[in-house]
Amino acid sequence: MPKMLVVNYDKCTGCRLCELVCSVKHEGVSNPSRARIHITKWEMEGIMMPMVCNQCEPAPCIDACPTNARSWDEHLGRVVIDYDRCIECKTCVAVCPFGAVSFDHVAGRIISCDLCDGDPACVNFCETEAIQYVDASEINKRRQREAAEKLYESMRKFTMAPAG
Repeated sequence: MPKMLVVNYDKCTGCRLCELVCSVKHEGVSNPSRARIHITKWEMEGIMMPMVCNQCEPAPCIDACPTNARSWDEHLGRVVIDYDRCIECKTCVAVCPFGAVSFDHVAGRIISCDLCDGDPACVNFCETEAIQYVDASEINKRRQREAAEKLYESMRKFTMAPAG
């Protein structure tokens, strides 16, 4: 069963360690701008959100690639890039609905999360467990549980409301 990254922004402290670990693992340098994950901060709301490729299926970046340089890896459930075919046209950057595909100006190539070949470094170093790598089926269970809790809470408020 493929796994996927799950982000819980409530747990993210904005420490940006995930960005540093990612850039070191992939590029050999401690440079957050070269990472495949980025922390987006909404200071006024106090929200820090790790933004990473959602490994969409179907993936707009795959469909938009004019050279078929992007493809789907069934084994790990991820989008992969064939750099021999990629012409750096940046179409995949433009169509990504999450802003998770970017261009590394130093290396001169397109980058996006590759799940570290099944052992995401960002997960291993996230002390607050804001980023987790879980079975895809677990995500559906979590969503169902959250939906049930919201329904229960709204029903409870409705039945506890004073008659008037």
